Amino acid sequence: MKPVLKRILIIAAILIAIVLIWFLFIHKKEAPVVIQAQKPDTGYIAQSVTATGKIEPVDTVTVGTQVSGIIKYLYVDFNSKVKKGQLIAELDKSLLQAALDQVKGNLLNAQSQEIYAKNNYDRQNLLFKTDAISKADYDIALNTYNASKASVKSAQAQVRSADKNLSYADIYSPIDGVILNRNISIGQTVAASFSTPTLFIIAKDITKMEVEANVDEADIGDVKAGNRATFTVDAFINDSFKGTVEDIRLHPSVSANVVTYTTIINAPNNDEKLKPGMTANIVIFTKEVNNAMLIPAKALAFTPDSSLAKDYEIVGKVSHKKMAKGNAAAGGSSGANEVSHTAKSRTDTSGVTKQRALIWVLQGKKLVQKRITIGLNDNTHVEVLSGLAANEMVITGVTGGTTGTASATKPGASPFLPARRGGGGGGGRTP
Repeated sequence: MKPVLKRILIIAAILIAIVLIWFLFIHKKEAPVVIQAQKPDTGYIAQSVTATGKIEPVDTVTVGTQVSGIIKYLYVDFNSKVKKGQLIAELDKSLLQAALDQVKGNLLNAQSQEIYAKNNYDRQNLLFKTDAISKADYDIALNTYNASKASVKSAQAQVRSADKNLSYADIYSPIDGVILNRNISIGQTVAASFSTPTLFIIAKDITKMEVEANVDEADIGDVKAGNRATFTVDAFINDSFKGTVEDIRLHPSVSANVVTYTTIINAPNNDEKLKPGMTANIVIFTKEVNNAMLIPAKALAFTPDSSLAKDYEIVGKVSHKKMAKGNAAAGGSSGANEVSHTAKSRTDTSGVTKQRALIWVLQGKKLVQKRITIGLNDNTHVEVLSGLAANEMVITGVTGGTTGTASATKPGASPFLPARRGGGGGGGRTP
């Protein structure tokens, strides 16, 4: 055999072997195109706002002192339960008692002076009536008597003031509650010269707490009194606590150029798990709908590609661009099915904003485009208000073909950017 012919045969054998290997091991048959479709569901959907806040007692009272002194006795401590009128602390009374004794002595002296001045006035009055003394002597006796009576009244007022100051040395609880904070210790001096020092902070009822949520200005417009709320705390991460929005305070808070509004949420605390100062992660449900017709949110992103025309009859506007790899489930261009929402959008009785959208339904071998009206969108499910029957098959994506399988993205949204706060998260919760 000639060397040239031998070389040609070797090369041909190698090529045949490569083709066989490619055909048997590398080449994969094109998977059949499968339309993913499902009927609408009926369920719960909500639009929510997230925020953080702090748990505080509904009502707290700061207990101070109106007199200065040294703390002599303490009858309560942190977390002590107290009753209204209960003695909780006592100041050293020695100086206050001495001041009271002093003004009492002054009162006795003034009363003695009054008795003497009265007797002298009575004598001078008799002598004046018999013309035994002059009018000037009579006036002097009368003035001395009146001055002594005024001195008695002044001394009596001083006694009452000193007695009241002495009573202030006993500190009583003004309400029934629990001692949250104690700022004093036995032997400590408290001065009430310029301002009332804080001795105790008492919570009226720790079974009724409130959450002071800081809601962003971009979300506060949807929040209203009466909205349902749930929240969690780090101490009980598996427990979900319930509450209701009570009030939205108009005074804004600004931190790092971020404007927030304090929103008060009541929080029943019958089991006393919640403690003052805990940080709460809050979800406020601004709009809720029960028994709504729901379709997957990715159905809004589906647009059939012209490559599907060989297997299905397409009734509606079709994108003629070839599907990019990794976007088969979306069916082509994700921007071809933007949700229409203008300032003229109307709301229904539940306050849900109506919007228009296009979806595709599967009717045998037909892909039919339908215009529907939608409401809430929690990025997982979309509420259908009109334009769709309960037995129709809504197309959510495509599998198979030459492009493989991928998940759809929200129309007009980048999968690499975080969703805007308050844009409808939390809708997967059950009421």
